[in-house]
Amino acid sequence: MSLIEPRTLKGFRDYLPETMIPRERLMETAREVYRSFGFSPIDTPALEYAEILVGKGGEESDKQLYRFTDHGGRDVALRFDLTVPLARFVAQYHHDLGLPFKRYHIGPVWRGENTQRGRYREFVQCDFDTIGVESVTADIEAVLVVHQLFRALGFERFQIRVNNRKLLNGLLDSLDLAERSAPILRVLDKLPKVGEAKVAEELIGSVGLDGARAKAVIAIASIQGSNAQILSALEPMAHGERGQQGLMDLRAVLEGARAAGVPEACLQLDPSIARGLDYYTGTIFETFLGDLPGIGSVCSGGRYDNLAQLYTKERLPGIGGSLGLDRLLAAMEELKMLPSTRTPVRVMLAYFDAQHLTDYLRLAAQLRGAGIGVEFYPEPKKLGQQLKYADKRGFEYALILGGNEWAAGVCQLKELKTGATRELKIAGPQGELSSELAAALKG
Repeated sequence: MSLIEPRTLKGFRDYLPETMIPRERLMETAREVYRSFGFSPIDTPALEYAEILVGKGGEESDKQLYRFTDHGGRDVALRFDLTVPLARFVAQYHHDLGLPFKRYHIGPVWRGENTQRGRYREFVQCDFDTIGVESVTADIEAVLVVHQLFRALGFERFQIRVNNRKLLNGLLDSLDLAERSAPILRVLDKLPKVGEAKVAEELIGSVGLDGARAKAVIAIASIQGSNAQILSALEPMAHGERGQQGLMDLRAVLEGARAAGVPEACLQLDPSIARGLDYYTGTIFETFLGDLPGIGSVCSGGRYDNLAQLYTKERLPGIGGSLGLDRLLAAMEELKMLPSTRTPVRVMLAYFDAQHLTDYLRLAAQLRGAGIGVEFYPEPKKLGQQLKYADKRGFEYALILGGNEWAAGVCQLKELKTGATRELKIAGPQGELSSELAAALKG
């Protein structure tokens, strides 16, 4: 029988321990931040009826769906994001949940798109959303969550760029382009990536705008300057009631975030931000890393006041954001922000003397009981082999005890990076783990 070649599909990847450990830490940090704002966890199936997903993110999203007929003859698809399933979820359970409802959801999604740096066809999103609130207060809080999240992840230089779909749609209303707003905004969303000339070409060639209206659409998206300067420049362009409301919301978001301590360097009004998904209706935002802007947005989102109306007659406005975990992880790898380790614990307990197996097991249990993670080496091999293993896995400390140490009630604590070794007592006066050993291992 011929062997099967071990390989992964294009756009998919395996995660070795040295990548998976920091990946899980990112998710743990996101959970902590989301919970600190009062968001509760939920989960939904990876597979939905296709009608739940089709047409919710736009033509491009529909093309990227992993869609098939299941064994029961049902038309199904893998979720392409976590927001559309949330809309279905809230429409189905909102009477039980109560409103407002604040949720976070961390899970994989699938899009059959072209792969690029930090972007895969299967990736994890870390979402947070507030449902049932129309007040701009929820928009402000979304910005605060993103700001706190990136601070907690250790980033000093990042920028949350905000805009408002109402402002953009107000402009399109004034140009009699309301019927073509979805394709126009999808093209406009490419402006930071491809530039004005290519966007104008696509607006004219693909969407069917004349040159004057294409120029007017690009003009509003090309305004630059400080937040105050951009707001001033946008005032005469905020057409109609929708446009004026969009401008008011932008002012409120900027003022609220500033009052809560977000510096202007971290929050920038950017009229070029359009967000390609069709369901956004108000505040929209994208987050870029100051030290690696080329990797693109690593956290984005916005307000979607009408999405749940596809599933219920109840009005269920919402706003939220999504951390692109795998893209951010790729960025942190490139910026050398991830620790080089293949183990989730700091301490390896060497197995040096087979006659003391039960003593080793007892000590390992005491360490874990004190909140100190420890891996016990499973075989009494030569100490050099065990230390080589510890170095390769990235442990910080090796705990070494032979017959002499057990007899004396001490251990040798070896700091693997420096090679420094010190002798410490194992037990306290009542046989408990000694406080000096616990303190040394907790660092």
